[in-house]
Amino acid sequence: MASSSSPPPPKLPIPGRRNILITSALPYVNNVPHLGNIIGCVLSADVFARYCRLRGYNAIYICGTDEYGTATETKAMEEKCTPKEICDKYHAIHNEVYKWFNIKFDKFGRTSSPEQTEVCHAIFHKLMENNWLTENTMQQLYCDTCQKFLADRLVEGTCPNKVCNASARGDQCETCSTLLNPTELIDPKCKVCKNTPRIRDTDHLFLELPLLRDKLVNYINETSVAGLWSQNAIQATNAWLKEGLKPRCITRDLKWGVPVPHEKYKDKVFYVWFDAPIGYVSITASYTPEWEKWWKNPDNVELFQFMGKDNVPFHTIMFPSTLLGTGEKWTMMKTISVTEYLNYEAGKFSKSKGIGVFGNDAKDTNIPPEVWRYYLLMNRPEASDTLFTWADLQAKLNSELLNNLGNFINRVLSFVAKPAGAGYGSVVPDAPNAGAHTLTKTLAEKTSKWVEQYLDAMEKVKLKQGLKSAMGISSDGNAYLQESQFWKLYKEDPAACAIVMKTSVGLVYLLACLLEPFMPSFSDEVLRQLNLSPEENLSLSEEKGEIAKAKTPWNFVPAGHRIGKPAPLFKELKDEDVALHREKYAGSQAERSSKAAADAEANKVANQLKGTKLSDGGTKKEPKKQSGGSKSKTAEADITVAKLDIRVGLIRKAEKHPDADSLYVEEIDVGEDAPRTVVSGLVKFIPLEEMQSRKVCVLCNLKPVAMRGIKSHAMVLAASNEDHTKVELVEPPESAAVGERVTFAGYAGEPEASLSGKSKTWEKLAAELHSNGELVACYRDVPFTTSAGVCRVKTIANGEIR
Repeated sequence: MASSSSPPPPKLPIPGRRNILITSALPYVNNVPHLGNIIGCVLSADVFARYCRLRGYNAIYICGTDEYGTATETKAMEEKCTPKEICDKYHAIHNEVYKWFNIKFDKFGRTSSPEQTEVCHAIFHKLMENNWLTENTMQQLYCDTCQKFLADRLVEGTCPNKVCNASARGDQCETCSTLLNPTELIDPKCKVCKNTPRIRDTDHLFLELPLLRDKLVNYINETSVAGLWSQNAIQATNAWLKEGLKPRCITRDLKWGVPVPHEKYKDKVFYVWFDAPIGYVSITASYTPEWEKWWKNPDNVELFQFMGKDNVPFHTIMFPSTLLGTGEKWTMMKTISVTEYLNYEAGKFSKSKGIGVFGNDAKDTNIPPEVWRYYLLMNRPEASDTLFTWADLQAKLNSELLNNLGNFINRVLSFVAKPAGAGYGSVVPDAPNAGAHTLTKTLAEKTSKWVEQYLDAMEKVKLKQGLKSAMGISSDGNAYLQESQFWKLYKEDPAACAIVMKTSVGLVYLLACLLEPFMPSFSDEVLRQLNLSPEENLSLSEEKGEIAKAKTPWNFVPAGHRIGKPAPLFKELKDEDVALHREKYAGSQAERSSKAAADAEANKVANQLKGTKLSDGGTKKEPKKQSGGSKSKTAEADITVAKLDIRVGLIRKAEKHPDADSLYVEEIDVGEDAPRTVVSGLVKFIPLEEMQSRKVCVLCNLKPVAMRGIKSHAMVLAASNEDHTKVELVEPPESAAVGERVTFAGYAGEPEASLSGKSKTWEKLAAELHSNGELVACYRDVPFTTSAGVCRVKTIANGEIR
């Protein structure tokens, strides 16, 4: 018999059971993951995997670090070590971050493994045998100084896009998002030696995607419907098919990667996007030698994959084509769950630029992992980009977790724990005929509906909706306690009070179960306070009748059960803490590091001066300088919305962007000599005919930004509801003159309100104005209207407001 410390034996598919294989996009190993990476793949997959385990499904969750490719070689050069050393270092960092976030993998592996080479070679040989690979000659930049061909990220130059001309890498311009080949760059330079490379011919192997198109389209058409693919996944896939599939190069002139098992190409490796998805298979092979029972068993295994939107084509086009080309019976992806981007305060999260809150930063804040998980999942960008702000994190923690969920559980358990005469001496009371109690019967009906909605959402991988449904039970529980006035019932109607408290204890248990996928450490603590073992009691299994009990929540915890010691579950996040976190994590990691070094040097000098008596030499003493950081109180003060140059504009002409399906290009008169060109992401919300010849509100003092090759010189203001299903343009009064300045209030009835603590109003507007060049989401159905009042917003960083 295995010892308690031994890992459990690998799970294998079980005939007659629902067998679910779950993967999340393999995080790239060359940096610390930020919150956007975490919610986009590993955390979302973890929630679904935990849900599957709760339901009694036979599920495994496979992930690991993606370790091959140019980015690793580049990072190794920066840190003056080998690619292997980089991978070892960052694999350990990733592992530590995910462990702190309570991500529960069945296997967290890595792609630089013998199994990866073995599986890649086997798939490659099958593709060769079936004639899906062809040879072709490419022109590539070659550095005579370094004596090697340069992969795309090893070339830097100027973007060839005429409206951009920013510095760019050889694979993509980060300023205008144009995809590039290194040979297209203006004045290209080798990243290593800074010399100018020359163009040389080089032979490569290509996967013939056009020849595989019919097989691929049949798979997509059938599976996208049966597997309920998320809409953004379908749109991204169809966009690739619409453009026409082209042969895809699967080899690279690199050293760090899976070697190509072909005599002519023995000095090359596989392109990272050919071998990275194969990592799911190879990591499973490192989990169990019987991996084919998971990956070559399509009749008995369902494959669910989680990722950010930028990874979609590689999982719906490239990887399926690769597997189909082998002619073998692979377990193909059934369901894909795709997130949009999580943006950060005044811009986008960026690993390369070090902008945002990273996994190790979250740990350093002393905010518990269950709070981070809750916030990220409640803010999960399922249908559109969402925004992380410190004020919103504070609001969700203090109002939803502390005042709603934590308050309900603590009120219930604290009352039960009170000594006899004031409570129940920590023993759950009996409650005969609970179903006949009108208020309790109504609550049970509501609870049953919430559980139905929860299960429906989770089965469809609508994680945010699942979480909201669970939290609805907590809100109803609080209302139930208030309406029952249990503190009066305890003396006036003891039988009714016992029903209310036994039912409420049942809701506490139910919440621990429903929320376990989202906040596992929270659920563990709740069960500890209930004096119930998580291993024995945590279940939402149909077979055990747990779902049916939601109709009679008073039956979850038996009468006579002794609970543990209640304690507060959440701690308030105060304004001063939020201010400290916002300042600490402003700017990039490099800027933070420089500031920390400067502060350390200043402290060192200050300490040296302590106790040293200085003579003023008979001159007038200088006034004391303020201690602390470099920013003064004045510099940190809020600015008013008056700093935003918002004017009445008239759309003279609007048409669809030639290179982007979701964007309009408008010519807008804002009272200047010539109309301004503005790009807006409103196509799927507002018909083109409704964009013509109408007055709008336009933010004019924005730094211009190129959107898919067209520079936008302002921003049209719009408002949306929370799930972005409804969007309206913010319209000025009909009588307003073109070019007239406009001032807004945040809420009707609050014209003078300071909204710096209400993150989804003007603070969110200020943060999003320049972050994506698209619509401004204010999270309100009703558009803001003109008002004499002035709302306040935090200082806008990065010089975006001019």
